[in-house]
Amino acid sequence: MEFRDIEKWRRLEEEARELRRREADWEFINSQPPRIRAALKLYVETGDMYVASRVADVSVEEFNELRRKAGIPNVC
Repeated sequence: MEFRDIEKWRRLEEEARELRRREADWEFINSQPPRIRAALKLYVETGDMYVASRVADVSVEEFNELRRKAGIPNVC
């Protein structure tokens, strides 16, 4: 993998992160219990639904529903 490929990947990841930040319903996120709130914020920053579901202590399917309620887009 070349340097410019890595830079392109970093730019795409940052764009996805910004989209998740911008579209998220922060009022909903901040009203959640601490574990859920932390998991939703982690997902906004990383896009890793599996790890976020583990932090929230819910299944991936349950976390995905929380993600939808929080208005966080699932971007790759």
